[in-house]
Amino acid sequence: IAYSRIEGDVIVCSAYSHELPRYGIKVGLTNYASAYATGLLLARRHLLKIGLAETYKGVEEANGDDYNVEKEGERAPFRAVLDVGLARTVTGAKVFAVMKGVADGGIDVPHSETRFFGYNSETKYNAEAHRDRILGKHVADYMTLLKEQDEDAYKRHFSRFIAANIGPDDIMDMYKKAHEAIRNNPAREAKEPKE
Repeated sequence: IAYSRIEGDVIVCSAYSHELPRYGIKVGLTNYASAYATGLLLARRHLLKIGLAETYKGVEEANGDDYNVEKEGERAPFRAVLDVGLARTVTGAKVFAVMKGVADGGIDVPHSETRFFGYNSETKYNAEAHRDRILGKHVADYMTLLKEQDEDAYKRHFSRFIAANIGPDDIMDMYKKAHEAIRNNPAREAKEPKE
């Protein structure tokens, strides 16, 4: 989360996918589900920082439904506007996974469900498909498929998952537990000073 000044942008709060192992996501830090978790971490961390974490809790469990934060009590929700920069804004892009995580985390982000995974112009928005993507079901399905079709390719492609002892049946639970852990303690871990 940043704002602009003449001297340059000022970063107010940040979260990175390399912080996710602390919450139980040891591998797959660049996929759609991890992008959502990073957005959720950013939202919860920022709301904690500005004292709105208890007022605006967001979505308790990722369900894929479109969610917009509404005013509760005296203080309005924090509002952020998505700046995609040079990222391609195609339906289902990871930048929208981060935005969904931020919105589900309790920050008001003006958006439309037309950019979420699971949307198409004929059938409209499929929240269940988006929920599955948020929880990494696509990774689990591909792991299962590849394991059945080509064991060597599976071992090459998912070597880090295998080393971390994470199978296709563990992925969705891993993300659910991570979301819960993020909600319980989104604060940044203090770095130890270098000697």
